[in-house]
Amino acid sequence: MIVVGVDGSQAGMAAAAWAAREAGLRGVPLRIANAIPAWACSTAQQGRYTTVAAWMRDGAADVLGAATGRAQAEAPGVAVDTAILAGDPRPALIEAAADADLLVLGNHGLGGFRGLLLGSVAYGVAGRAPCDVAVVREVPSAPRPEIVVGVDGSPACAKVLDFAFAEAALRGVGLRAVHAYSPLEAGGGFAPLPDDFDDEKVEVRMVREALAGRREHYPDVKVVEEVVRGHPVDVLRHASVGADLLVIGSRGQSQFTGLVLGSVCQAMLHYARCPMVVVRAPAPVD
Repeated sequence: MIVVGVDGSQAGMAAAAWAAREAGLRGVPLRIANAIPAWACSTAQQGRYTTVAAWMRDGAADVLGAATGRAQAEAPGVAVDTAILAGDPRPALIEAAADADLLVLGNHGLGGFRGLLLGSVAYGVAGRAPCDVAVVREVPSAPRPEIVVGVDGSPACAKVLDFAFAEAALRGVGLRAVHAYSPLEAGGGFAPLPDDFDDEKVEVRMVREALAGRREHYPDVKVVEEVVRGHPVDVLRHASVGADLLVIGSRGQSQFTGLVLGSVCQAMLHYARCPMVVVRAPAPVD
């Protein structure tokens, strides 16, 4: 099952459409959810707030109805149901996604400030959901048939690559495996590097080792390796322009205990130029 959170915003409607297409590709049902304050969910008499509570429930029903119509137009064969969640949308959506394969959110809701790149709900949910999370920021009108995946050699990278290969095969598109690195420099108390040391070859080898075995399992997925000197955020942002999807892990090499999202993941939630999936990594061990 895929769960998508909507709030009546344009980004929420885009998320509903994206989630419906994804559910159609996977052959799974879609649940469309909207959250309102817990006190407004009750139909009991609430004094002067009774009218306000009814207005909120009616508004939620209207939002869900509009999103359902959009989803069914995008993927007519997908089974869709709806849910009105009680309370703060962040914990409510996290709880609603307990049995989901994917949670989908728009990058920005109705409560956003002008110029803010990512809404508080998307940011608050992305690192804490019990499943992978898709954040729909920009959907290119004619995306190139390619999924971009960030490769960093971390322990969690295998799960990220498994998701990206499976998604590329499902969509019938290519896969661009992108790795950014900084050149090694001698000094700092370390032994000098050999004269024939080639850091790019080392990085290329790491990427190929990470991809090993998956090419054979997905022979129809065309893979392009892209190893670039530069900061991962700059490199991934550039690679995501016009792509069908960007796939990245929730944590990278620096897995500090208690850190919900890695720094690169946090930045890409703001700056990705296409829909992005955050593949949930297991919590680091003390």
